[in-house]
Amino acid sequence: MKYITGFALIIIVLASCSLENRVASVAKKTIITDSTFLNTHVGLSVFDPETGKQLFGHQSDKLFTPASNTKLYSCYAAMTYLPAKLPAAYITDVDTAVVITPTGDPSFLMPDFKTHPFFDKLKSINKPIYILNNNWKSSALGSGWSWDDYSEYYMTERSAFPVYGNQINWYMEKSKKENPSYPGDTIDVMIYSDPEIEWPVNFSSVKKNEFYVERAIHNNSFTLFEGKETSAVEQVPYITNGIQTGITLLKDSLHKEIRIADEDLEKAVKKFKADTCYSQPTDSLLKIMMYRSDNFFADQCLEMVSQKKFNVMDESAIIKDLLQHDLAELPQKPTWVDGSGLSRYTMFSPNDMVFILNKIKQEQPWERIKTILPHEGVGTLTMYKSNNNNKEFIYAKSGSLGNVLTLSGYLHTKKDKWLIFSVMINNTDMPFRRIRKQINAFLNGIAE
Repeated sequence: MKYITGFALIIIVLASCSLENRVASVAKKTIITDSTFLNTHVGLSVFDPETGKQLFGHQSDKLFTPASNTKLYSCYAAMTYLPAKLPAAYITDVDTAVVITPTGDPSFLMPDFKTHPFFDKLKSINKPIYILNNNWKSSALGSGWSWDDYSEYYMTERSAFPVYGNQINWYMEKSKKENPSYPGDTIDVMIYSDPEIEWPVNFSSVKKNEFYVERAIHNNSFTLFEGKETSAVEQVPYITNGIQTGITLLKDSLHKEIRIADEDLEKAVKKFKADTCYSQPTDSLLKIMMYRSDNFFADQCLEMVSQKKFNVMDESAIIKDLLQHDLAELPQKPTWVDGSGLSRYTMFSPNDMVFILNKIKQEQPWERIKTILPHEGVGTLTMYKSNNNNKEFIYAKSGSLGNVLTLSGYLHTKKDKWLIFSVMINNTDMPFRRIRKQINAFLNGIAE
């Protein structure tokens, strides 16, 4: 019996050494010595969760800007602490009125979801409705975000009570004019918003190749630029003004008034029991968040976890708590300041990314993980594909900012072995398509 055990151990050791050697060889050939990364900061880590051993590391203990790989941490927090369905709000009946305590749920009235139970609940209430405005401790925009991206869809303001995802959807549609006024007057152009707004709107005489909408930096006024497309849509964040803008938009959709609660109501609420109104399945939100790398959903997930644990939405507090408790054993001490990875201040090491992926794998059902994370060829992973029709090649999260490209996830080998990897590229001046091609070659080489 001892002889068999020892022999089996030798086989395992030899197999491990063989895999280590192959990973090192592939990494050197496809990334470390490749000219694509000549003037680039590169971090690599490949880990075997079965043996608990790092198979390969290259600057894996150095801190890098992770971009949207940060969402792996937000996803971990949401998977760990949010219930099966998102708590949309806490509803307290105080006899003469109904008081809403917001939770930061980003799904409210988002077109991604077919039903909105909280909206239906609000419609059914026959008493005056008030909303608390005392449980928000974060800021609308994250620390270290690029200020001049304020009008871009990916930099939506956070808030305690998001409505329509804190964005306005603008649509442009063109059709052939039935009764032209003159020979060249042949096209009708219709531009409209959803939800409808009563804010200032200007139509620019400048035409662009693509439909574009720009919001003013300090107020909710918009300039619309006609594009050459037949139809197009633009998502533009609105200024939330705390919860005030959301309440205004909701009033038009709900056809009833919602007022901000005063101090007397804030005190009265504490004497009554609140009921929780749930909205969407948590995993449906997380899947969208990871597939399209939704910054707003990621940041609001941290706010919701904070509300769940502390009864206030405080991004800094929940990050500090997670680092001190759940993530106390991180290999390197990161700088973590937001949920989305938009911030240039956030820094994690490749080892940190492997750590969180391994922790998720240890604590969550594998089928749940595979449902939430995008796989090769879909979402933001369209450039990553198996060379040998590997049916389960990777489940991973990509990340990108200017001069930053990252990819971290789970890799399936031809020998039916799952590995965890992290590739972090910073300070690059190379086209992202070229970098992704080399990363794909790296992953395929390991999977052989």
